[in-house]
Amino acid sequence: MGLRQIRTWGDDILEKNCREVKEMTPRLRTLVEDMIETMNDAQGVGLAAPQVGVLRRIVVIDVGEGPIVMINPRIIETEGEQTGSEGCLSVPGKFGTVTRPARVKAVALDMDMQEFEIEGTELLARAICHELDHLDGVVYTTLVEGELYDVTEEDEEDFEDEYEEE
Repeated sequence: MGLRQIRTWGDDILEKNCREVKEMTPRLRTLVEDMIETMNDAQGVGLAAPQVGVLRRIVVIDVGEGPIVMINPRIIETEGEQTGSEGCLSVPGKFGTVTRPARVKAVALDMDMQEFEIEGTELLARAICHELDHLDGVVYTTLVEGELYDVTEEDEEDFEDEYEEE
């Protein structure tokens, strides 16, 4: 396992569509392990394969309950809406206000290529939407209401507190 370089805003790969994963290979298994390690090292809650330069439909998410690996994920149901601050490991030091569904249901494959369903609210719903957008070449900056703003330590604490209270 190892850390991967996170591609940053302006890199063309972040605007490309990813290909489906047809089979789990040792190389893709290593990619997933590296993505989890890279996400944790960067203190993020999610990371998509194109953010580390690989155009495959793979995301990893960890909102504090352990890593979730989603291969070929797709959202099948949404409900409500939530508006809040959002950041991205590919847009370091910046936050923006984005409206997302309050509840999301998605289906994906796990590391054994077995289908599973996941339902999330609040931060998990936001993370699922954000990471799946990356698979279609969408960076959250295109969804920001208003302007991007610089992240301060206080902003990060407020963001964490917002989701810990619920």
